[in-house]
Amino acid sequence: MAKLPLPEPGRQAAVAFVSDHLGSVVDGEIEGSSVFEGGMVAAKQALENFDVAEFANRMHEVTPQPKRAASGLSPYLRHGLLTQREVWNHVEGGPEADVDKFRGQLLWQEYARHWYSRLGSTSKVGTRRELPSSATPSGSTQSLTSQEQLEAALDPDMACLDMSREELEEDGWIVGRSRSWLASYLAANGYPWRAGEDYFFRHLLDGSRGANRLGWQTAAGLTGTKPFLFNRWQVEKWAAGLCASCDLVRDCPIESPTSVTDYVEVAVPIEARVGADLLRSAGPPTVERVGPPDVVWLTAESLGSTDPALFRNAGLPVVFVFDQPLLARLRLSPKRLVFLVETLAELGQSRDLTIWFGDPKRLLLDYQVAVTYAPVPGFRRRLAKIGAAELHPWSWLIEPTTGDVATYRDWRRSVGALLPRASTVVPEPASSA
Repeated sequence: MAKLPLPEPGRQAAVAFVSDHLGSVVDGEIEGSSVFEGGMVAAKQALENFDVAEFANRMHEVTPQPKRAASGLSPYLRHGLLTQREVWNHVEGGPEADVDKFRGQLLWQEYARHWYSRLGSTSKVGTRRELPSSATPSGSTQSLTSQEQLEAALDPDMACLDMSREELEEDGWIVGRSRSWLASYLAANGYPWRAGEDYFFRHLLDGSRGANRLGWQTAAGLTGTKPFLFNRWQVEKWAAGLCASCDLVRDCPIESPTSVTDYVEVAVPIEARVGADLLRSAGPPTVERVGPPDVVWLTAESLGSTDPALFRNAGLPVVFVFDQPLLARLRLSPKRLVFLVETLAELGQSRDLTIWFGDPKRLLLDYQVAVTYAPVPGFRRRLAKIGAAELHPWSWLIEPTTGDVATYRDWRRSVGALLPRASTVVPEPASSA
């Protein structure tokens, strides 16, 4: 367990901080994203720059990049630098079709939070089907147990896959359509979706076990819907000119795609149908206070200045813990840690911040913490060990209910009148793989 120095602002300082203090839990070259910078200033600027106009028509555009309508806000939403409500309100007054389509994507992300907070600790995590054990890649019984194997599975001669993989690893982010292409290609060739999910989670700045896992299951056809089929027509439509540059332009392996159809049916977990214990899964509806806190504990789920525990305890010092056991197991891309360090460096300019590297379950026992509830199983496990003097509710866009979360449509019906105004358009779940 080590107390770390406060990082200086700036990319170069963040890279040096990760190299000096967190290098034992990452692999490969330590550098930041070529596109995204951490921190509230960058988040607010990204939101200000986003114009929802043309989103409905161009949300799936991959190339050329200037035609993309994807907001690029997801890394900031993922870490609480922007809230769902804030982004929802930002597009108010835009073209109706574009606002509906964009808010539909926000609702799908909110559903993923509800789904994962309810089912994240169950063994099947919401799947309704599984691939049979015999559904392995043609001529091989090898599963994807390493990044090298996964990269080998993504045919480098296919320009669409090679571009998507390269962008993911260099930028820490790719558009939703590229995510669906990668997920569909691997699933259609019999590779286990969990390996692909881990690959995405390792690299994506917005990587979350909720949206990422649900997207992979949906693309693979494991949630009860049809699998997303990746084909050449999509590449030609959404990535203009890419096929012409491909080595396989005359021998395209996805000209007429097929997918695994002999799924093994899996019983839907009862927790998906009825969620009786909302306090356990969704967190408290109001602040729970058992005593005066002496420090604010920030988690990677909620690092923004509007974090409820941080905002309501302006005079308290702040603690952030890089979870050494967890990071050693995950082996996240250094880009993810550089993003977090940039965020913490900015926060340290205005708050009394202490950063630790170790096991939070041991270190935080010495504090009386004020913390914002995070609707993920890992937070619940740590909270059970640490306790909280002051527990603040999560800032939901839609308050969770005990209703059905087995599918997106079931969830939409279960939350009913709780839906924010607008958005009657159901998004394509596969686009959020």
